[in-house]
Amino acid sequence: MTSFFGSVFWLLVTLGVLVTFHEFGHYWVARRCGVKVLRFSVGFGKAVWKRIGRDGTEYQIAAIPLGGYVKMLDAREGVVPPQLQDQEFTAQPVWKRILIVLAGPGFNLIFTVAALWLMFMLGRPDAAPIVTAAPQSMAAVAGVQPGDRILAIDGRAMATWSDSLDAVGNALLDRSPLPLTVRSSNGAQKQLVLPLDKLPPGQTVDQYLTTLGLELAPPPPVAAAVLPGEPASLGGMQVGDRILSIDGKPVPDFEAMSKLVQQSAAISPKLAVVVERNGNVVPLQVAARHESLQGQPLAWVIGVSGETATLRYGPVRALREALVDTWRNVTQTFGMIGKMLGGQASTKNLSSVIGIAQMANASAQMGFAWFLQFLAMVSLSLAVLNLLPIPVLDGGHLLYYLIELLKGSPLSEQAMAIGQYIGLVLLFSLMGLVFYNDIHRLLLS
Repeated sequence: MTSFFGSVFWLLVTLGVLVTFHEFGHYWVARRCGVKVLRFSVGFGKAVWKRIGRDGTEYQIAAIPLGGYVKMLDAREGVVPPQLQDQEFTAQPVWKRILIVLAGPGFNLIFTVAALWLMFMLGRPDAAPIVTAAPQSMAAVAGVQPGDRILAIDGRAMATWSDSLDAVGNALLDRSPLPLTVRSSNGAQKQLVLPLDKLPPGQTVDQYLTTLGLELAPPPPVAAAVLPGEPASLGGMQVGDRILSIDGKPVPDFEAMSKLVQQSAAISPKLAVVVERNGNVVPLQVAARHESLQGQPLAWVIGVSGETATLRYGPVRALREALVDTWRNVTQTFGMIGKMLGGQASTKNLSSVIGIAQMANASAQMGFAWFLQFLAMVSLSLAVLNLLPIPVLDGGHLLYYLIELLKGSPLSEQAMAIGQYIGLVLLFSLMGLVFYNDIHRLLLS
């Protein structure tokens, strides 16, 4: 599947799942509050499929899959039969209307926790947080050395490269000094400080990361796993062996080892491998095998893999981590919005459906666990976006009802109409900004 069609497909999957779940929240709570639901639609525009349920609700999938809606019985949109007056939306107590409005974002948050919980139980494959620093970069000047392993960032323990990158990315928006705990390749632990306060304001996170120069390093040439019955195992290699050389050529890291296996085995499959084991140098003879793994092109393999990091927990720990991650991301998202409004963070960091489609495709290619995490983050973003006090969004309606609670009566039709116009202007302005950002990035790439 090409990148374009893959992006479109996974965007439709993402929107289909998340919009359905969001709108189901409104639908489910509305029904529980005694409100009649006339239509449940996934997508906008002309229906491509629909049916009438036993409850009288029209369920449909529409042609434009960029949203959805729940249409409730509402006196503002037409005459309500006398026998249905008690099921009409505006006739409900204000607390019921608030619950119905909150249900969409609330269900998005529930989905976020559930997706992260499943992701943690399945296990998300990742790279170990072993880093290097680009020459003369900010990270290099701060003391980051090739082969350093990140142990903690600002006091929070790090187990994977992705989590480390995420923590650094969020810290870059604050542009304040960032404490880093690392362990050198020789085993020594050291405390460093990345001087993010010296970064110029108004740049994107990607630009900041380039200036910082902190990069993922290839894993060390250590056998983290040796497959039974494969050439390395038959040749006597053991887990924990550090590979020093292949056919007399030194092995600086695991990526170099993989390349040397291909080069040397192409000349002769019988490889002279020297490893370090418990402080002793041990020579081995390994006969590489030419085969195709999981549909990949033919290659020389010896059945050994380097160090990786997989986040996997049991059900209870996974739920706790999912709740912690959700809360952390909610606070970070609101914090980022505040920084953008205050001019401390660039609006160039925002993305439209174009960027979401690209990320959806990329995460799907990385595996189901990664796609689950992506769905969780987009679902959380939808929840936060919908809670913003902008008329036409759930947060705007919530604002109306909170004002009604305070003043004891609903806002006038004129005030709400003005609010709708303001909301549409704000929403279309935001859409224009994020589309501009993505198109600009595409033109520069």
